[in-house]
Amino acid sequence: PATQKKLPPDSREAGTPPPPPAGPPTPPAPDVIIWSRKREDTNMINSFIFDMDGVIIDSEGIYLNYLYEYAKTKNPEVTLESLHGTVGTTKQDCWMVVEKAIHNGQTWQELHDEYLGRWTDIFNSIDYLSIFRPEILDVMDRLKAEGFRLAVASATNIEQVERILKENGVASRLERMISASTFKRSKPDPAVYLYTAEQMGLQPEECLVIEDSTVGITAGHCAGMTVAALIDNRFSFDRSLADYELNSLEEIVPLAEKIRDLK
Repeated sequence: PATQKKLPPDSREAGTPPPPPAGPPTPPAPDVIIWSRKREDTNMINSFIFDMDGVIIDSEGIYLNYLYEYAKTKNPEVTLESLHGTVGTTKQDCWMVVEKAIHNGQTWQELHDEYLGRWTDIFNSIDYLSIFRPEILDVMDRLKAEGFRLAVASATNIEQVERILKENGVASRLERMISASTFKRSKPDPAVYLYTAEQMGLQPEECLVIEDSTVGITAGHCAGMTVAALIDNRFSFDRSLADYELNSLEEIVPLAEKIRDLK
């Protein structure tokens, strides 16, 4: 089942009772346990905002491999492992990792701009249906049946977001598809999540964000929203700011049911 992040005692809000004294281990609960630092806000949640890359489509590894092939044209000794730090980071942080790995005298901005010229061909060559997580369709249908509103907020440019989500049938299930690509600051800045909520007429405390990467989790948290992190142990994502951790997309449904029961 989905697990909720527990906070150290000094981070509990005033009036929250301390955990019971240690005793014999108890078997895990069969469903989601609601115990959150935002417990008073949890019963206000009526909407789910999804990231796209790494959540709806399993794209992070694919993009990493394309970046690796490019890096090898600059320095054949580059290793895939040296580029792992590019996944789920800001543009500048990503390309500073590439600059360090390639180490050929080009700046991160020069490398980025050169690679950007290849991106359209790369995007058109990827079979996005093959990396689509089809279970999300049933998850979204069940969330909508429970009365939750749905949106996507992605760092990818809006033309690509719309094309990918229309091809895999997700777009018709959403109220909004929002891209951070035109914002002055992308994730981890919370602007894209705050804008999505505003466009839906929502307050941050009414939204639950589904994310996977460090920057996305940080963005949702800084927006004042509840965050559930989809676990991906292939990359060293920091999930410490997430309120919940999910082993799979299917675990979103029991989490939503528990939230609905609190209302």
